[in-house]
Amino acid sequence: MTTHILIIGLGLIGGSLAKALQRNGDVHVAGYDADPLTARKAFKMGIIHSSPPSLEQAASEANVIVFATPVGATIKLMEQSKYWSLKDDVILTDTGSTKIQIMEKSKNLNYLFIGGHPMAGSHKSGVEAAKEVLFENAFYILTPGDNTDEERLQFLKDLLSVTKAKIEVLHAEEHDHMTAIVSHFPHLIAASLVHQLDQEEKFPFARQLAAGGFRDTTRIASANPEMWRDITTQNNAMIVQQLSNWMEQMDQLKDMLMKNDPEPIQQFFSHAKTVRDELPIAGHGAMFSVFDLYIDIPDVPGSISELTGYLAEEQISIVNLRILETREDVFGILVISFQTAEDRARAQKCIAARTVYDSYIS
Repeated sequence: MTTHILIIGLGLIGGSLAKALQRNGDVHVAGYDADPLTARKAFKMGIIHSSPPSLEQAASEANVIVFATPVGATIKLMEQSKYWSLKDDVILTDTGSTKIQIMEKSKNLNYLFIGGHPMAGSHKSGVEAAKEVLFENAFYILTPGDNTDEERLQFLKDLLSVTKAKIEVLHAEEHDHMTAIVSHFPHLIAASLVHQLDQEEKFPFARQLAAGGFRDTTRIASANPEMWRDITTQNNAMIVQQLSNWMEQMDQLKDMLMKNDPEPIQQFFSHAKTVRDELPIAGHGAMFSVFDLYIDIPDVPGSISELTGYLAEEQISIVNLRILETREDVFGILVISFQTAEDRARAQKCIAARTVYDSYIS
């Protein structure tokens, strides 16, 4: 029996999910987008099997409907779905990065809704960037309602298993609390650090010094402002709580620094180093991340082309490449970013076998 899947919203996430779900043996993946050109493009690229002209018609034929749209748009579509003629056993789900509002809204629906959040991303956006491997080794969180039966939850988990994501089940409150800690709040901190740099007028050369570690630390501040406006307003209470915790800790840190006792200051940094070093390296976390490989190379002509040539021979794809300009030692550091941890590991092995350059993971 063919499982009919409708994906609404054919951006990076929706398009990648559509491609990955086609790995299932007997499925038909229909796609709908508010922009008809995007839907036609997705069909021509083979990302979806069909592009129905009517959302209501496509919804009526679906066994599973995925709202791959921003949370605000998803809530509006959930309201509209009350007027669609859907199959009795249809499963509705979404891909939004906050879950409490979504799950509250789902209580007013007459059909089963299971919240979802695939924690994957890319430096590119749009349907053109869709790739079926996007979710591999990433966490894919499901947030079922209180009355969700295990059999239908398992059906959705089995359907999504072909994405090769690590599927976990959480309560919406757990999801939003944890993502506030490790994703949403850090974006605020990164943005605030950039604002602090921008306000530095006495020493304008500071912007040049920011080309190294500061730029890496604040990379996430370059994320889509509209998306993060929505995330911040939707998960407001959780983020405000984290901000309160942060400010309390900063007060303690300020007091420590004013006393200027070296021992507790060292302990502060030592504890942070220990916890950070114990964090898992493999796989994706709550924030989109590329996988960086740091390579000590001499500042001589041909070094970079030599390295990238070796990677090209091994057909290892590079996401980004940059040189850290702010250095405190003799060698320059080349930073090469990869899409997956596996690509990074292959690159490190390739470079170790062919050169004398040291490479390491930070």
